[in-house]
Amino acid sequence: ILLLGVPGTGKSALAKALGHETSRPTLILDVGALFGSLVGQTEQNIRRALSLAEAMAPCILFLDEIDKGFRGSGDAATGDSGVGARLFGTFLSWLNDHTSDVFVIATCNNLAALPPEFARAERFDGIFFLDLPTAPERQEIWELSLAQFKLSPKQQRPIDTHWTGAEIKACSRLAALLDFPLLDAAKLIVPIATTAAESISTLRNWAQGRCLSAHQPGLYQIPKEFQTQTGRRLTGRASTN
Repeated sequence: ILLLGVPGTGKSALAKALGHETSRPTLILDVGALFGSLVGQTEQNIRRALSLAEAMAPCILFLDEIDKGFRGSGDAATGDSGVGARLFGTFLSWLNDHTSDVFVIATCNNLAALPPEFARAERFDGIFFLDLPTAPERQEIWELSLAQFKLSPKQQRPIDTHWTGAEIKACSRLAALLDFPLLDAAKLIVPIATTAAESISTLRNWAQGRCLSAHQPGLYQIPKEFQTQTGRRLTGRASTN
């Protein structure tokens, strides 16, 4: 499966947790580390890595931020003598043809950075979009984070409408580290929904109708609570949770 979405929404955590839930070893394939300085070394490295994954089957093969690892692989002007394109082609061929019990999970922040053939039918069983967490999801993340950092669940929480799970965890960690109330710790958090509002809006518009929703069955549709999102700074006032 391919997990596309806003940074900080738990794509990598989901991939790693799946290995624990299914009692399968999770292998992390670092695409950047496959590139070698000698002629043919890169192609040899990818074949060796994929053979190792097949030897350890059943297992999960995890590729994090694959858009960065394979960026420019379809562009002849990258100046790498076609090494990136051959690496990309080798991986796609294996992904399409392998019969071993290797379950591939890839995360991506920008699918548009990859060649279109990467996401064609039968490459992946599903392409899921992870948006910012909804209100009930944020509530659960707060409960987990407060328990993890041994903070009181009764204290007031900041307005978190456009926060990611990573930002909720960061706020809780800072509150515990600095011995601050959550409202004060929230003043040190600048949500990615503020700093990257335009790119997130573009990503949502692209994913709508193209990707499956990771939050509910069916195709992804932009939630109503995010349709009027602006790029203004959110304050640290108490919420009504």
